[in-house]
Amino acid sequence: MLRTEFNDALKDAMRGKDERAVSTIRLMLAKMKDLDIAARPSGNTEGINDDAIRSMLQGMIKQRRESIVLYEKGNRADLVKQESEEIAVIERFLPKQMSEDEVKAAIGKVVASVGAKDVKDMGKVMAELKKTYAGQMDFAQASALVKSQLATAA
Repeated sequence: MLRTEFNDALKDAMRGKDERAVSTIRLMLAKMKDLDIAARPSGNTEGINDDAIRSMLQGMIKQRRESIVLYEKGNRADLVKQESEEIAVIERFLPKQMSEDEVKAAIGKVVASVGAKDVKDMGKVMAELKKTYAGQMDFAQASALVKSQLATAA
């Protein structure tokens, strides 16, 4: 599904002469192909699934946000702009991100459903969040929220 969207978007970007979108989508396709190749030894000949692709996209966004912080420290506004534009292109392929309140509500549900009592149960909570809400939330932010919620529960 997402593979088709990437290819269609690449064609549209090429027709529209949107150089930033073309280069970013090509980066996404190359990364996806690398992950497809890496998955072959484990018997996955079809390529990675949409959840894995969404996770890959989240990772690409995270990398770019980290780069933006460094570029801002180095007064490289041109590179900050480029990374921000790439984030905008990548985000087009992800579901709408949950707000902080929605993330907190989802964490509350998952904590209750897995019966998490303290920080030792954090792994179970994060695994369930990643399974249920892949691509919909920033898991670094969610991790901090889970940790604080479980710390206060204990």
